[in-house]
Amino acid sequence: MLSFFKRRSVEQRASESAVENNGSALAGAYRRHRAEDIVRFTALACEAFPDFAGRIECFGADWLGDQFATDRGLLVEGKPQVVLLEPGTGKALKIPADIDTFHADLLENEQDAVLAASFFQQWLHSGGVAPGYDQCVGYRKPLYLSGADDVSNLEVCDLDVYWTITAQLFAKVRKLPDGTRIEDVTIGE
Repeated sequence: MLSFFKRRSVEQRASESAVENNGSALAGAYRRHRAEDIVRFTALACEAFPDFAGRIECFGADWLGDQFATDRGLLVEGKPQVVLLEPGTGKALKIPADIDTFHADLLENEQDAVLAASFFQQWLHSGGVAPGYDQCVGYRKPLYLSGADDVSNLEVCDLDVYWTITAQLFAKVRKLPDGTRIEDVTIGE
C-alpha cells in the first residue's frame, strides 16, 4: 500500500505562504491546514486509507486534494516522515523527509514531484482556477476507475465531499484484483 515517493509535478516554498497566498505562479497549489481542521482532515484520510489510522496526522493539502501527513509508524532518526495520500489515484506515497525538511527543502526544490506544479499550470492555462482553502481540483472519474489523467477530467469541488466520496469508493474497490472492470458507478443520496 505504501509506495516510495515518486510523483509527476508540483511546487511550493519553504514558507507555506509563498504558494498559498502571495502572487507566486503556484498560489493555491498548497495550503497548510488550520489547527482546528487537522483532526477533521486526518479522520477523512484515515477513512479512505484505514491502514494509517492511529499513525498519521494531516498537516496540509495540495490543489488536487492530496493530503500530506506525518506518519508516526515511519520514523527516521526519531522523526515521523511525511506521506502523501492521493484520493485520485488511491495511492499512498512515502516522502523521504520529515515535516521540517518537507517545508524547507522539498516544497522549494522538488515542486513538480511534490505538488504536480506542471499539471497545475496546465489546469490554470486551460481556464481552471486555483482552489480555495476548502476546495480541491479533483478527478471527475478517479484514475483507479480508468479516468483520464488530464485537465479535461478535473473539476473544482469541496475537499470534504471529495474525500468522503473517495473513502466510499475505496471501500468498494480496495479488495478487488488489479484489472477488475468496474462499470456503472453512480453517486446518489
